[in-house]
Amino acid sequence: MQYAKLGKSNLTVSRLTLGTMTFGPRTSESEAHRILDQAVDMGINLIDTSNDYGNPIWGQTETIVGNWIAKSASNRDRIVLATKVFQEKPEPRLPNEEAGLSAYKIRKQVEESLTRLKTDHIDLYQVHHVDRRITGEELWGTFSRLQDAGKITYVGSSNYNGWALAKHQMQAQHRGALGFVSEQSMYSLLCRYPELDLIPGAQDLGIGLLAYMSLAGGLLASGNRHADGSRAKTVMEWYGLDEDDFGPRLDAYHALCSDLGVSGNTLATAWALSNPAVASAIVGIRVPEQFSGLPEAVEMKLSSETLSRLDQLFPISSGKTLKNAPSPEAYAW
Repeated sequence: MQYAKLGKSNLTVSRLTLGTMTFGPRTSESEAHRILDQAVDMGINLIDTSNDYGNPIWGQTETIVGNWIAKSASNRDRIVLATKVFQEKPEPRLPNEEAGLSAYKIRKQVEESLTRLKTDHIDLYQVHHVDRRITGEELWGTFSRLQDAGKITYVGSSNYNGWALAKHQMQAQHRGALGFVSEQSMYSLLCRYPELDLIPGAQDLGIGLLAYMSLAGGLLASGNRHADGSRAKTVMEWYGLDEDDFGPRLDAYHALCSDLGVSGNTLATAWALSNPAVASAIVGIRVPEQFSGLPEAVEMKLSSETLSRLDQLFPISSGKTLKNAPSPEAYAW
């Protein structure tokens, strides 16, 4: 495994991050613990979860990760633990549990996450989405108090865009705070919109990118055409891709993979990691077999010819259809 510093921080993270969103809804606890064991044995040290993962059971995924942490004292020491706050709780919903951020909500939900995760601190606490209403005083004042109390160590963002990163990072710097050290963003050959303003902004501000959905929901992992109702077919529709148009490009992509002697998931992950702004690529593993080809992606160096061919197959406008919404909602959720 290779490692990188996360943004301008001195925190060392693996070039692959284990994403846990399937833990609970699609992956049993025993299987999830096998995946966690295999991940740390591979050298993966960044484990990413969220307080809302586990639908329809709020917090189920954090509980599964926490039970794994509790199995051995060494488990906690071997990982950089990341979780998130922003989403609204399911019904019955009380005031201050709607989507967004407030000092009240963050204080309450960080304690709930710590309890489920069976730990006394969170290494990377991430804002799951932009809240355009919260002030810098409330946002950074809250995180500063949590850091002073030892409950969180670093702060990251997720689903931000360039202007939001710049605004909140400047607010943090005016307070003498480190600010965000990471931004977790959807980034793949089929969703390259972050290259327009987010990635240049993150690099200039010293914020490391954590790329999620680098396989585009599995579309780039398999050379097979996708059946109606499948996860990949659903993502294709979500990205606004027509089978007749996208199918030949997908075939050409997998022909390129064959020429290079690698799998689709290896090349897609290697491409994401080839961007110098990307500190780590998040891999959502549902079964242990899905680790196949990922260690090779970390080691793979893409030639200029390969990068040029991928640019031709997947220009920046070929991915997700822009919605009639401001960034980042235009290309994220």
